[in-house]
Amino acid sequence: MTTTVSAGRTAAAAHRPPAWESVPEPLWYAVFAGFAGLFAVLAGPAAHRVWGTVAAAGYAGAALVAGTSRTAGRVCAFTGAALIPLMVLLATSRAQEEVSVVARSGAALLRHGTPYPRPPADAAYTSYDPYLPGMAVFGLTGLDPRILFTGVFAAAIAAGTVVSRSHGGPRRVGRAGMPAVVLGSPLVVILASPLVALPVAVGGDDLPVLGCACLGLALARHRPGTAGLVLGAAGTLKLTASPVLITVFFLLRARGQARRYVIAATAVLTAGVGVPAALDPSGFATNVVLFPMGLTPATSPAASPLPGHLLAGLGPAGHAAAVTLLVLAAVAVGVSLVLRPPPDVRAAARRAALGLALAVCLLPATRWGYLLYPAVLAAWSRMPGHVALISPERAPEGVTPCLAA
Repeated sequence: MTTTVSAGRTAAAAHRPPAWESVPEPLWYAVFAGFAGLFAVLAGPAAHRVWGTVAAAGYAGAALVAGTSRTAGRVCAFTGAALIPLMVLLATSRAQEEVSVVARSGAALLRHGTPYPRPPADAAYTSYDPYLPGMAVFGLTGLDPRILFTGVFAAAIAAGTVVSRSHGGPRRVGRAGMPAVVLGSPLVVILASPLVALPVAVGGDDLPVLGCACLGLALARHRPGTAGLVLGAAGTLKLTASPVLITVFFLLRARGQARRYVIAATAVLTAGVGVPAALDPSGFATNVVLFPMGLTPATSPAASPLPGHLLAGLGPAGHAAAVTLLVLAAVAVGVSLVLRPPPDVRAAARRAALGLALAVCLLPATRWGYLLYPAVLAAWSRMPGHVALISPERAPEGVTPCLAA
């Protein structure tokens, strides 16, 4: 009886909407419009100023429309703040520097069999490719990588939303119902926010990583092998996929389903990272290891005033303090995963969001844009159908089995 009541309370708490969901959507869009307007005036890169100008109008229109139709407001917000600015920037050939880096890495892979250049001593920081080998795939087609970034992100989010809803409700969702399912989620407010709309337009290479992370979390509930393939693919793009990969492993280990996940993820990571690194160890080490650590002649300009960067700016002692705090935070999150693994996908998304938020805040060289990860993952944890049932005999000690959503 006590276990049933406890499980019921746990499920009720998991479904309690967070404070941000109670804010009227027109107000959110008005705030976004103000932010975009400031961006248009204060941003340095030309692509960012263009985004701010166009997105401010898009958000203002969404604020007006959302008062009469929530769905129309969401469509207006994402179209006006993400898709239209993307088309304008594509037409004017303006983008973030990351777009040209990915395009060059794809061309180098086709030409030389490796995505990693050999920059001369006086090369600019844009001559380096700090991404894992899989990112070069987005530069292979000759299309602007932004189109592929956005396409993979949108497809993964839509698929993950449908997978979550189809397992969480009384019936599966067909293709015809997919738009309504996706647009009916409060997650759309986050997806239409500047955190997502800006990288869609200017070229955020974190989008496909994040999309695959969300899809992998959704699949982890019933398809651990497929989840391993998807999260393994995310892990071949950027190291920022690692917290989700590790968190899902502990989730599935608690359910006794980690074997297929580990085999699938390891196979993809070996093919997508291990083999390319073995074929070009020098290029891999220079671009992926030494450059991000600031051990090359040119260093990354990433310098948002977050705690880790502010500490590092105090000198060698401050840099050591930032690194120490980062390591301690990683150890603390790791210990929590061992001692109290997440009991369901919802908790796994929140735990991964926490780990990424700590990393973004404590890294000596970081950017505000990386907060995209914890924000979307936290919102993703609110998706219906994410509570995966753990049977009492498989539940770790101290973990109360949760009711399925």
